[in-house]
Amino acid sequence: MSLPVFLHDGPFEDTVELGGAEARHAVTVKRVQPGEHLLLVDGRGTWAEVEVTATSGKERLSAEVITHGITPEPTPRVTVVQALPKSERSELAVDLATQAGADAIIPWQSERTIARWTGPKVAKGVAKWEAAALAAAKQSRRTRIPVIGQPVSTNELAGLIAGETALILHEDSATPLREVDLTGVGSLYLIVGPEGGIGEDEVARLREAGARPVRLGPEVLRTASAAMVALSALGVLTSRW
Repeated sequence: MSLPVFLHDGPFEDTVELGGAEARHAVTVKRVQPGEHLLLVDGRGTWAEVEVTATSGKERLSAEVITHGITPEPTPRVTVVQALPKSERSELAVDLATQAGADAIIPWQSERTIARWTGPKVAKGVAKWEAAALAAAKQSRRTRIPVIGQPVSTNELAGLIAGETALILHEDSATPLREVDLTGVGSLYLIVGPEGGIGEDEVARLREAGARPVRLGPEVLRTASAAMVALSALGVLTSRW
């Protein structure tokens, strides 16, 4: 059985102290006891398997490092550009993309997006996505937690992907994802549209910036699950898996 994962900023030397919310979760929820093994990660690839030596109160845990290392970053690195889903599916989209291995996730305020992040909603929305990514990364035993970017408009997205490899998931594309040559690509953007699809003008704007529409499969997927399915396909088609 894989070890339970907890976030620790390091360094991972001979002994470590886990405190705050992570220690409280380990002690009060997981009921961790001395002698048990845990996996500590810093969210950037560094990890350590530790043996708990003592717990103090509800917010302190001491452990001895058994072994440690660094998980290599996958190639190509995939940044998911996720059009903002409706509120009930927003964090689900992040959860599923994180489980499937997204390296970064950028919220996209597309023209057809129903949800709108404005004013204080921006910081609140980003914080919710960060929390969803952290929880999903720990659940799926990831040592790297996806970075959640600030929301972008279509014009901002076009500037971001200029000169980069970018794929737009589009049901009307004649090019299947499996036919895209990703040989030598070190990083790419995976663009997921909103419910109802990406507008023609937006597709044209992103194509001008260099993005390529591709068809993921015969079914039309919901915006919350499309990134997960595409990441799974990319895992098989590249050296990510």
